[in-house]
Amino acid sequence: MGGGTEAFPDLGIHCQLSDCKQLDFLPFKCDGCHKSFCLEHRSYKSHSCSNSDHNSRKVLVCETCSMSIEIPRNSTGGEDEIAANHRRSGDCDPMKKKKKPTCGVKRCKEILTFSNTSTCKSCQMKLCLKHRFQSDHACRRRPFLVALSSRKGQDCAKNINGSDIPSTSVKAY
Repeated sequence: MGGGTEAFPDLGIHCQLSDCKQLDFLPFKCDGCHKSFCLEHRSYKSHSCSNSDHNSRKVLVCETCSMSIEIPRNSTGGEDEIAANHRRSGDCDPMKKKKKPTCGVKRCKEILTFSNTSTCKSCQMKLCLKHRFQSDHACRRRPFLVALSSRKGQDCAKNINGSDIPSTSVKAY
């Protein structure tokens, strides 16, 4: 189906929707039915594409083991039948059910996700953002308190031997 004008007959394509036929210089090619459409009719729904679900995938989540089961495109059975086949196959094991990770602090039931998880640098515990600081989660190793107690009130500028470390001062002119 050619398009264009009298001066430029190869320029543009007419929309292939029977009611539209608009000449479009930047047409959209449908990846389902491989026809060309104008901006208004480019979506699957607007041109009633017969092959709109060619890239779609349907997944069923097993209630017993939380495993994802892909439903084949041309399956004749319903979701209940596919779930029953999965349970009978031996792949369904309730002990394999994945438990969602929660914050490591006692009585905190916050579920850890990618965006709200923090790992303590001293005890390597995975925590929610509310308990990310060492003082908030009863950290086993608290290096800042250990360092503070090891000084025993000594000045930071003194060496282990007790001699003063020469300090350098900068004079501003």
